[in-house]
Amino acid sequence: MARPPARRNVDFFCAVVIVGLLAGVAGLATTFVLRFVQHVTYNYSFGALLAGVAASSPVRRAVGPMIGGAVAAIGWWILRSRADVPPLAETISSRKRIPRLAWSLDALLQVLLVGSGASLGREGAPRQFAAALGDFGTAWLRRLSPGDREVLLACAAGAGLGAVYAVPLAGALFSVRILLDTWQPRAVGAAFMSSALAVAVGSAITRDQPNLQWPIGESTYLLTAHGLLLAPVALAVGLAFNRLMAAARPAKPMRTWVLVPALAGAGLVMGICSHRWPELPGNGRSVLTVSLASGMTLLSALAILALKPLLTALFLRAGGAGGMLTPSLATGAAAGAALVLAINWAVGTHLHVPAVSLAGAAGVLAVTQGSPIWAAIFVWELARPPLWLFLLFLLTATSAHGLNVLLKRRGPTHSG
Repeated sequence: MARPPARRNVDFFCAVVIVGLLAGVAGLATTFVLRFVQHVTYNYSFGALLAGVAASSPVRRAVGPMIGGAVAAIGWWILRSRADVPPLAETISSRKRIPRLAWSLDALLQVLLVGSGASLGREGAPRQFAAALGDFGTAWLRRLSPGDREVLLACAAGAGLGAVYAVPLAGALFSVRILLDTWQPRAVGAAFMSSALAVAVGSAITRDQPNLQWPIGESTYLLTAHGLLLAPVALAVGLAFNRLMAAARPAKPMRTWVLVPALAGAGLVMGICSHRWPELPGNGRSVLTVSLASGMTLLSALAILALKPLLTALFLRAGGAGGMLTPSLATGAAAGAALVLAINWAVGTHLHVPAVSLAGAAGVLAVTQGSPIWAAIFVWELARPPLWLFLLFLLTATSAHGLNVLLKRRGPTHSG
């Protein structure tokens, strides 16, 4: 006998509310732990990570990330020897059992590693923790179908992302377009409701303010031409980033004691590099902050463009786990800044560095994630610049993505 649809819909609505609230809690918890670890590692009390790194002693800059990497490695050595930690997207799409405890502990270790300076994204932790909490919080609702639970887990992951970055639209679209790849109304409605609730809960820390501070300054509609010029650069950087991460990522998660010296060594390399470039530690927000403040020189932009993905690959190869969104964003921002600074130097113009830098971030993110609309919205929500600049971000993202699609279509023809 078929279950009454009305009761199932009521259960689904209740589950969406629960998932949204718990995703907000996951965002709060991971943000709190991240900030605590950052302050302990670099011994500062107020301000952003960049200020803490810049003000810390040379010894602390080198030793702090090394100790953080070693502690996280010991945790992963113990965890991975006792449990599997499957990837989030594959677990959701295959509708397998959710490893709640393993995902939660793995998320904690990710935050510990990123907070101590590792060049990995922090967004993986709240997505995993939110999915684990959401699965636990809705387990008592028996009328939910396997399809409903897949939607709810994707909504939890996207809402967790939205909560930590105060990006409700991007959080919802991450669930719908990247994890579920659907425009089905039931999934869309659930994603937007859960993401809005999570961001509301997360505002206890984010204060509903943009993650990045947009500078007051002149920008011009002529920048749209440079958005098209930036597309091939974003394509090249995005493809190189993807290939480097694919080559660096071990075929299987490292489970032996080698994790400890490997991640400690990666942390030491990061610490040494941070003496010259304090923007490098962490998920990439410092790079975005400096690019928006027009604080990069052409040489520093080129150095960060090379070092940020290399350091991210180093931590992956050493056995670390974390997100790829913000490292790829930072790499794209450095590419955009390098391009506009080179044009300004060669031609003697004064193009708006923050706008082109964020356009580069959107273009690279569109290539690495395969969703240009989502990439443009995510970048715009991070800084909330004038609305018309969203068109610049969208132009660069869709152009880079379109070139990538054309390249993939031509590839098999040439290889044959």
